[in-house]
Parts: sequence; C-alpha cells; structure tokens
Amino acid sequence: MRIVKLLFILIIMMLGAVFAVHNSDPVLFNYYFDSRELPLSLIITVALGVGVVIGILSAIGLVVALKRENAALKRRSKLVSEEVNNLRTIPLKDK
Repeated sequence: MRIVKLLFILIIMMLGAVFAVHNSDPVLFNYYFDSRELPLSLIITVALGVGVVIGILSAIGLVVALKRENAALKRRSKLVSEEVNNLRTIPLKDK
C-alpha cells in the first residue's frame, strides 16, 4: 500500500511538472494596485490552491457541527444502554 501511495504521488508530481513546462509562457497578471508578468502555470496553481483553502474553510463549520452531533448521540446511546442494562437487572414480580 505504501508503494502505491508513493507511485501515486510521483505520478501527480510528474503531471504537475509537465503542466508547468507546457504553460510556462508569461502572461500579464493585473491585480488591484499593479500588474506583473507571471508564468501561466504559477497563476493557475495559486488559483487552485486558493480555491482548495476556501473549500476547506467552508467545510469546517459543517464538520464541526457533525462532530458535535455525533458526540451528543454517543452520549445519549450510552445513557440508553445503561438504562436498558439497569432494567434487565431488576427482578420481575409475579402477580
């Protein structure tokens, strides 16, 4: 499994290098205060990275809420299990 991960990372790095070589042409990047010529591959990579960070930050709230709900459900399940066990130990009364 470790070799498969290593090969996968190596393939991704090779594809990234090929991408950078094929898109190395400088383009004019205009931002709010100034403009500068940067390689197209750098601009696309930075935009992808910013998108990933924004996606992760937007998902953090959902993950935290789900973890909180999961913890509450585990506590409730434990209490119910304890109650069931207590009820099982109570002796039955004959009428």
